Amino acid sequence: KAIGIDLGTTNSCAAVIENNQPKIIMYKGGNYTIPSLFAIDESGKTLVGYDAKKQALANPANTVLGAKRLLGRNFHSKAVEKIRQVFTYDMVEDDAGDVLIKVKDKVFTLEQISAEILRKIKEVAEEYLKDDVTHAVITVPAYFNDRQRQAVRKAGLLADLKVLRILNEPTAAALAYGLGRNLRQCLVVYDLGGGTFDISVIDIHDKVFEVIATGGDTFLGGVDFDDRVMGHIMESFQDKHGIDLSLDRVAVQRIRDVAERAKINLSSTLNAQIQIPFVARGPKGILNVDQNLTREELQ
Repeated sequence: KAIGIDLGTTNSCAAVIENNQPKIIMYKGGNYTIPSLFAIDESGKTLVGYDAKKQALANPANTVLGAKRLLGRNFHSKAVEKIRQVFTYDMVEDDAGDVLIKVKDKVFTLEQISAEILRKIKEVAEEYLKDDVTHAVITVPAYFNDRQRQAVRKAGLLADLKVLRILNEPTAAALAYGLGRNLRQCLVVYDLGGGTFDISVIDIHDKVFEVIATGGDTFLGGVDFDDRVMGHIMESFQDKHGIDLSLDRVAVQRIRDVAERAKINLSSTLNAQIQIPFVARGPKGILNVDQNLTREELQ
C-alpha cells in the first residue's frame, strides 16, 4: 500500500486511495491532521504530534516546531537567522554549514526530525489500514529547490518509507480537483500553508496536467501571521510595563499559543480577547497579559 503524505510546516496528514477515491486518514480523537512537532520530555522520552504539542508550553526549549522551514538551508542564511529570533529551541551548525537542532543533550539533523513526523504518520496509517505501509508520495512546496527535495527524500528513507515521488503541492491540489473530470482548462492553484505560500498555473487536457509556471515564497504562511500577533502582544506589554517578554522562553511559547488561537477565532468573530495570567513579575508583583485584538488589526 502506498500513502500520500502532506508534510506540512505546522500540520501534516496522510491519505490513501480506497475504491478509486482518495480518503484522508483519520487520527485517533477524530482529527485529520497531526501537528508537525517533535519534543523530548523531562524523562528523556521522544514525543511527536499531539503528545509534543500538549507539553510545548512547559518545555519550549526542547520542543521543535516549523522544522520544514529550515530544511536544506545554510546555517548562516538570512532565513535561518530570522527563524532563530522567533523559535525557542537551540540550533547549531555542522561541518557542512547545515542546521542541526539541539534537543535536551542530543543533536539531530532536520532530516531526522522530519523522519520522526513521517514515522508517526506511517504508524497512524498502518493502524487505520491494519497493514504495513512501505511506500509513499510526499508533497513539497513548488518552490522547494533540489537540496530541499533531497532532504525530504532522505527523511522518508529514515522513516522506512520508499518515496515513490516528490510532488508539488499545487499540482497535487490540481490533480485532486481535476482527475477523472475530463477537463480542458487553465487553472491557477494557490496554497497558503503554515509556513509556505505557493502558486502554480496548470493547464489541464484530459489526463495531462502541465505546469506552465510556478512562483511563491517558502517563507510566508500562517506562522508569520502568528509572529505578527506575537510581536503586537509583546510590544503592547513592553509599552505598558517596560518588560521585554521575548527573553523568556516559556512566556514566548505561551504567547505563541494564545496568538494562534486569537488568529483562528478572528475568522468567525470580530474581536478576540488575549489573556495570559502570571506572565511576568514586575516591581509591584505579578503581571498578566490582558488585551483585545480586532479582526481589522489582524488584517
